[in-house]
Amino acid sequence: MSNEKGSKAAQDAVAESTAAAFHRDRLLAALTLIAGVGLIIAIPFALRAGAEFFLPVTAALVIAIALVPILEWLERRAMPSALAALLCVLLLIGIANIVVAAIVLPATEWVRLLPERIGRIQQTLAPLLDVYASLERFIDDIVQQFGRGSSGRMQTVAVETPNSFLDLIATSAPFAIIQMFFALLVIFFFLAGWTRMRKRTITTRTSFGGAMTTARVIQQVVDSTSAYIGTITMVNIAMGLVVALVLWLLDMPTPLMWGGIIAVLNYIPYLGPIASAALLALGGLMTFADPFYAMLPALSFALIHLVEANLITPSVVGRRLTINPLLILIALSFWAWVWGTTGALLAVPLLIIMKTILDAAGKPDIAGFLFEEGTLTAAVDDNLQQN
Repeated sequence: MSNEKGSKAAQDAVAESTAAAFHRDRLLAALTLIAGVGLIIAIPFALRAGAEFFLPVTAALVIAIALVPILEWLERRAMPSALAALLCVLLLIGIANIVVAAIVLPATEWVRLLPERIGRIQQTLAPLLDVYASLERFIDDIVQQFGRGSSGRMQTVAVETPNSFLDLIATSAPFAIIQMFFALLVIFFFLAGWTRMRKRTITTRTSFGGAMTTARVIQQVVDSTSAYIGTITMVNIAMGLVVALVLWLLDMPTPLMWGGIIAVLNYIPYLGPIASAALLALGGLMTFADPFYAMLPALSFALIHLVEANLITPSVVGRRLTINPLLILIALSFWAWVWGTTGALLAVPLLIIMKTILDAAGKPDIAGFLFEEGTLTAAVDDNLQQN
């Protein structure tokens, strides 16, 4: 009889110890969740406030990760890491110079001509403006009939003359050059030490399983990021060349510049093509007098983009890099808010990197913690809940 009482007391002690450990784990999970939520809220403001540092570093790391396959290809041919990294940086500089020569220099001429072409744009849009003016007069007549005519003095708004494009370049160029030089240094040293850094990261794991998981995650991040950037770059270049050919057939000035702009903006999902169509419509209005012919560049691009987005890109990228469109929109709006246009360009690569890491590291079970008495990592056993 005493043995049964002792056994029951021991079981009760174990149950109390298990329940206490469970409540302690729940408390630690709650503190972790609160700290995580606070960190998630604080990080965007820190990234936005420190954009002068975080933006070039992040962009450089994304570009460096995309260049890792080229680095490894050169290293497999017995090339030293430093020399291979230097060749990758020189390749990047060459591509950047081509982009500047094809886009930036002709674009400055278009910006200079914009004030002179305002009259042509107004003349081209005269039929549409007449329709809008007639509609506005119709609405004003209705408002006056209901006795809501405007009263009081008209307000005048003084618009400050914006700085010229050359003044903007002159003021921002030194800082931009410093940031680009810093980013190039980050890319070079990241690539030069990539092999040693990856080996050290894997060999310092305390278990063989941890080392294999770390190696697999690193390879997945590199493969996914480089595959996305590489394939999208090839698709964008091809689409830009096709659009440039169509614009050349339409006698649009500087077709290569427009093709380059479209190729760059197409890195931004959804919003990039819309901006490209708007710019092409503006360029067509600046060039052609017929409003219907002026819309042909934008309409031609829209047709080419529909073919690219629905046929070419899905077949080239494949299902392996398919991402939920809602996640893309959230990432796009988030990074565009944090870092502007450059953040929008980096949104999808950063989403791929974070998604790959989270899929490998595991996601906290927040719903289980809130609604199922879990501890963020696993559900609690039913017997424990009953006790």
